[in-house]
Amino acid sequence: MSQKLNRFLRPAALCAGLSFCLMAPLPAVAQMFDAESFTLENGMEVVVLPRHLAPVVYQVVVYKVGAADGEPGKNGIAHFLEHLMFKATEKMAAGQFSQDVDRLGGTDNAFTNQDMTAYHQEIAAEHLPLIMAAEADRMVNLRLDDSVVLPERDVILNERGQTVESDPGSRLVEAMTAAIYQNHPYGLPIIGWRHEMEGYTTEDALRFYRRWYAPNNAILVVAGDVTPAQVKALAEKNFGPLQARTLPARARLQEPPAEAPRRLALASPEVEHPSIWRRYLAPSYRTAAESDRTAPYALSLLSEILGGGAVGRLYRRLVIDESLALSAGASFNGDPRDYGSFTFYASPRDPADLGKAEAALDAEIALLLKDGISEAELAEARNRLLMEAAKARDSLNGPALLVAEALASGETMADIQAWPDRIKAVTVEDVMRAARAVLREENSVTATLTPPLPEATEATP
Repeated sequence: MSQKLNRFLRPAALCAGLSFCLMAPLPAVAQMFDAESFTLENGMEVVVLPRHLAPVVYQVVVYKVGAADGEPGKNGIAHFLEHLMFKATEKMAAGQFSQDVDRLGGTDNAFTNQDMTAYHQEIAAEHLPLIMAAEADRMVNLRLDDSVVLPERDVILNERGQTVESDPGSRLVEAMTAAIYQNHPYGLPIIGWRHEMEGYTTEDALRFYRRWYAPNNAILVVAGDVTPAQVKALAEKNFGPLQARTLPARARLQEPPAEAPRRLALASPEVEHPSIWRRYLAPSYRTAAESDRTAPYALSLLSEILGGGAVGRLYRRLVIDESLALSAGASFNGDPRDYGSFTFYASPRDPADLGKAEAALDAEIALLLKDGISEAELAEARNRLLMEAAKARDSLNGPALLVAEALASGETMADIQAWPDRIKAVTVEDVMRAARAVLREENSVTATLTPPLPEATEATP
């Protein structure tokens, strides 16, 4: 599975140690991307991002269904179907799609998250008709039986063993996620629980496929050396004839008010160096529209102020000034459809100082809530984020994935294009209001990852 892009913003890597990032003038970004969008008669959304730097295209087809939409007891079925989508259809043999793309010098992959499932290819522009026809084919013509499904079930069980069960960091993340979501299906793992995965059937996969995979539940994004007219003609030819379906409601339970902080500890012999993590529930870009529209943009800026690499507050205090930690930072994820999250982390230089690292995180959070941030900090953080947003337009796959994921999570093209203006409009008061609403002790899960404690030995009589 490929890695998904998370809202443009990883400027810390770009700006770490570069003082000019703090001084450069704000880029004039009128809108994020050059884009044209339209909807087919069957309800399929299409977005075109022309980029004529090379004769290459990047295509993404995203379905507005993910792990959080699985039936009770089948939460990982979306990821399982992602694997099965590379099997045979009426027109293609199993694996033929990927083989054709590879033979023509392209790449293809797919990924699933809680809210969506995406299939993407990068290939020479002349082969766009081939990959679009293949995606339209497997949208409705997938052919599955036990001879195909049951061996692939073994594949995903092995994947869980390798990526989760053998990795203490992944096990801790899974436990934190289950702890912070007390009611919402985001608390269930995307890949699924092993005991449920072992019971997946062919009918489970087909039922999920027939419910959710339809043109009126899909978004097509094409970026690269194409024109909107070319994409529209191909989309109408390949996807236009497919029939819309009646879609089920996306039943999502809400979280109850948080009443108490939660705490986890995982000790494993596979851990060489301890770390501490703290996560808070936060509004997402979509849900914030119903309460405080500025909140996710304010939290993006706050994460940059606190966790912006070598210039972030946490790194400066814990790593540089106090030499207490090897790493420290903060991040905000506002992309999910229902709930976002704000996360702090630190790894002490001396394994015995894990408690001191947690105390330093606590002190920095308390200082933030007491004294706030300065206008200068906000301006510098805003500048770094806008610079990274301007650079994001030069990528081919980055904007395509970002647009696809944002639309699948319930945002609009207007929301995406307005991101720079909304970042510019955030005030110090907006940041502090969001910080005080989110950084509440009862709204948190704290987790530690450590090597095993030395076994106690009995005293010699």
